[in-house]
Amino acid sequence: MNSKLEELARAYHAGDKPGKIEVRPTKPYATQQDLTLAYSPGVAVPCKDIESDPTAAYKYTAKGNLVAVISNGTAVLGLGDIGAMAGKPVMEGKGLLFKIYAGIDVFDIEVDEKDPKKFIEIVKAIAPTFGGINLEDIKAPECFEIEQTLKKELDIPVMHDDQHGTAIISAAGLLNALSIAGKKIEEARFVINGAGASAISCTKLYESFGARRENIVMLDSKGVISKERTDLTEEKAYFATSRTDIHTLAEAIVGADVFVGLSRAKVLSQDMVRAMASQPIVFALANPNPEITYEEAKAAREDVIMATGRSDYPNQINNVIGFPYIFRGALDVQARAINEEMKKAATLAIAALAREAVPEEVTRAYGNVELHFGPDYFIPKPVDPRLIVRVSSAVARAAIESGVAQRAIEDWSAYEDELRSRLGLMSHLTRRLHEAAKLSPRRVVYAAGDNPAVLRAAVEAQAQGMAHPIILGIPSHLEQLAKELDLSLEGLTIINYRDEAEKGRRQEYAEFLAHQNWRKGGDLPTAVDKMYDPNYFGMMMLSKGDADAMITGIYSHHTDLAEIAKQTVGLRKGVNHFATMHMVTLKNGPLFLTDTMINCNLKADALVDIAVLAAEKVRCFGIEPVLALVGFSNFGSTDAESTQEAQKAVAILHERYPHLLVDGEMQVSLALHAEKRDKRYPENKIRGRKANVLIFPRLTASNACYQLLREADDAEEVVGPIQMGLNKPVYFADHEASVTDIVNITALAVLDSNTCIV
Repeated sequence: MNSKLEELARAYHAGDKPGKIEVRPTKPYATQQDLTLAYSPGVAVPCKDIESDPTAAYKYTAKGNLVAVISNGTAVLGLGDIGAMAGKPVMEGKGLLFKIYAGIDVFDIEVDEKDPKKFIEIVKAIAPTFGGINLEDIKAPECFEIEQTLKKELDIPVMHDDQHGTAIISAAGLLNALSIAGKKIEEARFVINGAGASAISCTKLYESFGARRENIVMLDSKGVISKERTDLTEEKAYFATSRTDIHTLAEAIVGADVFVGLSRAKVLSQDMVRAMASQPIVFALANPNPEITYEEAKAAREDVIMATGRSDYPNQINNVIGFPYIFRGALDVQARAINEEMKKAATLAIAALAREAVPEEVTRAYGNVELHFGPDYFIPKPVDPRLIVRVSSAVARAAIESGVAQRAIEDWSAYEDELRSRLGLMSHLTRRLHEAAKLSPRRVVYAAGDNPAVLRAAVEAQAQGMAHPIILGIPSHLEQLAKELDLSLEGLTIINYRDEAEKGRRQEYAEFLAHQNWRKGGDLPTAVDKMYDPNYFGMMMLSKGDADAMITGIYSHHTDLAEIAKQTVGLRKGVNHFATMHMVTLKNGPLFLTDTMINCNLKADALVDIAVLAAEKVRCFGIEPVLALVGFSNFGSTDAESTQEAQKAVAILHERYPHLLVDGEMQVSLALHAEKRDKRYPENKIRGRKANVLIFPRLTASNACYQLLREADDAEEVVGPIQMGLNKPVYFADHEASVTDIVNITALAVLDSNTCIV
């Protein structure tokens, strides 16, 4: 691990609040009456109900949405036996993934006990707290005894994800890879390199789908696991081969159809791949470095069908595709276990999803690369929003049909809607932004590099691989600031735009600027002076193709920046206005607000432009836009100027853009509460829909609203300002923007420069 990543990792985990997760109240607590109900004496009522009927705990407590991530730290990631306390950051990370992908709450529990029997007793004693238990990073063979015993003796779902998560995802990929190769699983010859918990579970799941044990050769660190050996555990002995002619991987691999590596880097050579059968399937799953690299395997055999555990190659075997949704489905039916039927249902759902047409928002997230079922795409991408619906529903159905569910689902359509609503978490959207930006990083100019937050953000954007930062400033000043902040500027480009060495470029930019603005009073001497301003210089870098995107705004008035942007990069063709939008995620989903920074008092034509631009941007997040022009009146109940302009804009939008879901003007409360609005105004054009895009006629209202929501505890995250309407991606950061804010708008700017907008 390089030193830059180490410092970023430490800073990330320490942050403003140490750790990655926290607990928040879900009920009111402001009044004495609230506290009386929350604790004594009111709390006695649900306590007595649960005493009479233990299943009432699902009704009155968080049990039904609470999973324990439990580990003793004996097999942490690639770190080995580092102990319970040292493994805590991993367990917190697992809790974060549960929350952002499936809305499941987690307590991470690190148990300092290696004796499996004592560990089992500890877990059994705390189990009543939870709706499910995710065992994590426990070494083999102890993990087998621990999981099997807990599954037998507890009446809640228990799953060791290191075993079954990888098994489910790899099995889904295997079924599809075999289909692409035109091979039957019953006839395929397997070589499994690795005999730990994950390898054993993967192979058993393959067997349940038809793989024949006599066609499976498994290897551990001592070589082929054969019946000749006397040093085998019960789990290894199950897969011992009766063949006596093979002892090494090189011997076992000859003629094999499938190689699954769950071992270590560089154990599979190109010659071994060449020795496999036609259209060989290679799952090199060692992390972070696979048994053979994707490039080496492809160079050895053009017909190889490959998967790894890495996100930078096609077909990533990633457990996050499975475990959040498996537990989601199990919790939602109050399952007493996660059984084989549920695991197989998850496998088939994941495999089926990869064979379907890929949604536009997924292809957009991966740089508009077309994804079609085949050798380079046979496992769904982790950002695919359909996973929570398909996998969770399949698991819930299997639980009901196999008899382990305590709660039935009567309306599956309503259940699927409920699952979709969980994707409203902003972290899901921003994660997609970051992953998409990494696929095609761009040259991003930062105009205020001497600001600590900006410099930190530029370093982080480069470290994440989403941008090639260009910092405008004096090198010695920036180096001193970096030293004070303990940052490395390696790999960043620094341009002293005022230096004599940049005289030629300033002259070139000035001539270009004067030429395109000469009908507006622009002249060369004035343009030359403007090149000493980082905003003019940076935006001209975009205009001349010397950079792809720009982040500014920390030190500048946004109205001034707006004028500079119009003079330099200009407006998009067919657009007469540009604006900004903020995205705020509340507990019930994302809300987009415009215009939050640029336009003060909007006339009808500006409102129309902004509405159309906002709808375009929101669609790029994979969300159907429902727009409301908002104000202090409802549908013409006053004749104020802002009301009249909003009404004109709505009329134009209905005429020119009949496909848009838009109406107004209306008060915010009606925009956000469809039932209330529809009852009072049943003929509105967004009937039955809650607005997710609010168009404000005044900057004062929109900015105040976004600032208020930003400070509210209910806001999960705020992203923006999102630029709309400029010819080039110039993004204006808020004056008080954090490092996270700037990194987020960097991702947005990179995606804009790739013409995929968001």
